[in-house]
Amino acid sequence: MNNGLKRLWRGLRQPSRMALGTLLIIGFVGGILFWGAFNTGMEMTNQEAFCIGCHEMQENVYEEYVSTVHYNNRSGVRATCPDCHVPKDWTHKMVRKIQASKEVLGKITGIVDTPMKFDEHRLQMAEREWARMKRTDSQECRNCHNFEFMDFTEQKGVAGQLHARASAEGKTCIDCHKGIAHRLPDNYQGNDALSSALSSSSAQPASK
Repeated sequence: MNNGLKRLWRGLRQPSRMALGTLLIIGFVGGILFWGAFNTGMEMTNQEAFCIGCHEMQENVYEEYVSTVHYNNRSGVRATCPDCHVPKDWTHKMVRKIQASKEVLGKITGIVDTPMKFDEHRLQMAEREWARMKRTDSQECRNCHNFEFMDFTEQKGVAGQLHARASAEGKTCIDCHKGIAHRLPDNYQGNDALSSALSSSSAQPASK
C-alpha cells in the first residue's frame, strides 16, 4: 500500500516523457476542437436567420428593412442584418455579442414583445445603435461605402457635394443616414432632413 502510494507520488512529481507528450497532444487537440466549436457557434449567430429568429425583430425592423434598397436593388448586392450590426474584426465582434445580451433580456422579459412596446423603446434602441456606429466611425457602413473610394463627380444630384463636404468635415455615415434601413422613431428630435427624407423613401418598394 505504502509502496504503491510512493510510486504514484514519484510519478506525479516526475512524470515520464510519454505522459507529458500525451497531455500535450490531448491539450492541443482539445484546444482545436474547442476553438472550432466556439467559432462555429459564433458564425451561426451571425446569420440573418438567427437575427430574425424572434418575432420582435422579424415583425418590426426586418419588415422595414426588406422594403429598402439594402435588401432589393438593381445591382443584386444585399447588406444583411449582421453586415450592418456586427463588426467583422474579432475583438469588436466579441464586445458586440456581449452588448447584445441586453437585447436577449428584452426578449425574455417581454420589454419589446409587441409592436406598441417596440415603438415605445425604438428611440432608446436607435440612439444606442447610432452612438455605437458613431464611435466606430460607421465601420460596418464603410465596409462597402468609403469616402476614399468615392468619385464625387459621378454621383447624382447633390449627393456628391454632400459626401465631399462630409468627408472634409470628418463626418461619418451615421451622422446623416440614420433612416436609411429602418424608419426613424416618431419622437426623434434630431434636425436631420436627409435622414427624414431617406426614412420616408424607404417606406416605398425599392426599384429593381
